[in-house]
Amino acid sequence: MNIALATDHAGFEQLKELQSYLESLGHNCRNFGPQSLKPDDDYPDYVFPAARAVANGECDRGVIFGRSGEGEAIAANRFRGVRCGVFYGLAIARRVIDASNKTSHDPYAIVRLSRAHNDSNMLSLGVSFLSTDDIKNAVRLWLEVPFSGEERHVRRNAKLDEV
Repeated sequence: MNIALATDHAGFEQLKELQSYLESLGHNCRNFGPQSLKPDDDYPDYVFPAARAVANGECDRGVIFGRSGEGEAIAANRFRGVRCGVFYGLAIARRVIDASNKTSHDPYAIVRLSRAHNDSNMLSLGVSFLSTDDIKNAVRLWLEVPFSGEERHVRRNAKLDEV
């Protein structure tokens, strides 16, 4: 799979480590992040090119980093065809998420749902809240989970992509 990667200064070290990990799994990575640490840089300068590469099909998926991951997801979601979810930590749902009850006690449920229901093609990670192992586990899971293809999710995603 071709994966776009991007960050500003906040995720500089984590991006390098994730890129090595993904390449060890056989993925091709295109790093849109800075080549050197620049403490005053701005995430849109890196996230926009990565999101554009996903939107136009140059890359199959994208993983972006930020301190919280929120601003980066907002930036990525400005591109038609990009559906970027956010993950910033392990969480347990307080109630049943789906009828199968598969995700009720899964601390990565939001990552799983972003793929299965939203067909997310980008994932934004809040590095201030995640360990290296959390990042690797979340991204591996996110890459493995297929889109459910259920009609209601297809319909909803089509509406998002119309804007």
